Amino acid sequence: MIKLWGNKHIAHKIQQSKESRFFLITMLSCAFVFAPSIVNAATTLDKNSQDSLYTGSVESNSESFKTLLKEAEAGDDESQYLVGEAYYYGSGEVQKNYKKAFEWYMKSAVQGNIDAQYTIGYFYYRGLEVSKDDKKAMEWYLKAAEQGQTSAQTSVGDFYRQGIATSQDYKKAMEWYLKAAEQENAVAQYNIGNLYFKGAGVTKDYKRAMEWYLKAAEQEDAYAQCNIGILYENGYGVTKDYKKAMEWYLKAAEQENAVAQYNIGLAYENGHGVARDYKKAMEWYLKAAAQEDAYAQCNIGVLYHNGFGITRDYKKAMEWYLKAAEQENAVAQYNIGILYENGYGVTKDYKKAMEWYLKAAAQGDAYAQCNIGILYANGYGVTKDYKKAMEWYLKAAEQEDAVAQYNIGLAYENGHGVARNYKKAMEWYLKAAEQEDADAQCNIGALYHNGFGITRDYKKAMEWYLKAAAQENANAQYNIGFLYENGQGVAKNYNKALEWYQKAAKQGDQDAQDRIKALQKK
Repeated sequence: MIKLWGNKHIAHKIQQSKESRFFLITMLSCAFVFAPSIVNAATTLDKNSQDSLYTGSVESNSESFKTLLKEAEAGDDESQYLVGEAYYYGSGEVQKNYKKAFEWYMKSAVQGNIDAQYTIGYFYYRGLEVSKDDKKAMEWYLKAAEQGQTSAQTSVGDFYRQGIATSQDYKKAMEWYLKAAEQENAVAQYNIGNLYFKGAGVTKDYKRAMEWYLKAAEQEDAYAQCNIGILYENGYGVTKDYKKAMEWYLKAAEQENAVAQYNIGLAYENGHGVARDYKKAMEWYLKAAAQEDAYAQCNIGVLYHNGFGITRDYKKAMEWYLKAAEQENAVAQYNIGILYENGYGVTKDYKKAMEWYLKAAAQGDAYAQCNIGILYANGYGVTKDYKKAMEWYLKAAEQEDAVAQYNIGLAYENGHGVARNYKKAMEWYLKAAEQEDADAQCNIGALYHNGFGITRDYKKAMEWYLKAAAQENANAQYNIGFLYENGQGVAKNYNKALEWYQKAAKQGDQDAQDRIKALQKK
């Protein structure tokens, strides 16, 4: 009995194997986790100078404020600016009052005080006591920037970078950042590094990015310190060095940088530059999660999900996934779907699984797209629909998802939702096999074994079965035993047949167990 097309062989793959996946998207170091740990993707977080207000210092005692107020009322622009500061922050007997702060800043700004002009721009950008108005914000930033106010220059750069109140223009953003960076503005230096990192308005150049990050890091800029760590972790423009990456992450983490805290957790989880330690990973993830870092929240869920460094607890995993999912974290949404699909910590519910997969899929998550296809192909929680399954598999396959590629091959092999076409099945199996998908490798062997869509070739069948068997694929192990038992492409050899059947039988393969009994009688 040849077991090439039995139910197990052609069954759609539920993504149990991908239930454990770890990603790193460092910088905003966004990691998603689960077990094989895929690290290496990096993104950067741009900082806006208008995220925080330029501040001066104001003496807070009553007499000094009265003196300052008199000078301000007499028309002194610097005193007017400082009175604005006193009302903005609330100082001593002066209660915080944005409306009064704005009035005094404006008095100072119209007299040409560049710090006040920048601050008026900030008020319009944030909509503090005035209607939010990006155009007016840009006007005031430009007034200050043209007179050399570095925070304003950086804000103008931010507006050009993001296309706020103007057309997006990375080159103009770079021009303004450079003006501020020449005056040692750390935010500008950091953002120049990001432009080089991304190749936005300039040729991508990791070495130049490093140079600018280092300038900002010398001024204790935590974001720059974190990004230097990312460059070392990924070997971008430098030799990959996990230990140096950790050193820089720790500098940033000391300043409560959540991304760095997350990346340190990821380093401990994966044993990069340190001994693998899930408990320490948890400690660092918790620090980042306390700052509402969605990726850290998701990874805490994963540690509970897998029981890494802690007792497995699906309910706690769900709690943490939900925190991350509320922030639209696609991996958390996917993982919640996994819990519902499998009944982990919750009642099995394919409809709820579908709901969560759809949320993740809407953000382009390939695993979720593939699992939606699987639900349609099997009729889990929905009416069985092979055509819809194929539509979702194709979405995932466009992102090189190996399971989806395998399932498309399976659909062509069986004529599910498409006309049966063994050649197309082979094409898709090959795509998945290139990513070391063992089931696809086994099925390629089976196509050669049977001569489906291709000239029958037992030797090539053996080659592909061996690839899959090396990954402990029980079907491939069984089929190798079958080749030896029947002398197909190899000399007939019952002993070798038994060896391979036994490998498959150890994995619970009933057909292999039957063949072992049959051969032992010969």
